[in-house]
Amino acid sequence: MTNTQINANRSGLILGTFLGGFHLLWSLLVAGGYAQSLLDFVYRIHFLNNPFTVGTFDAKTALILDLFTAVCGYVFGWVLSMLWNRINKK
Repeated sequence: MTNTQINANRSGLILGTFLGGFHLLWSLLVAGGYAQSLLDFVYRIHFLNNPFTVGTFDAKTALILDLFTAVCGYVFGWVLSMLWNRINKK
């Protein structure tokens, strides 16, 4: 078995971009007025009633959401990579 080390910075950037991009998509759905329908659909196909109502779009809140999740994704990806590298040290 080969000893594979993971680049922590690259992993952080990948996960941060994914999570930030996913939440950017959510922000765009809220801004376009499609988020409530999507949320209702997701709950319905899980045989659940949706207890949530999507609020009105606010650009500042959307920016905070997107940046916060991107940073958290970066940190989480970096930490997981460092743990992986430590566990798989030769």
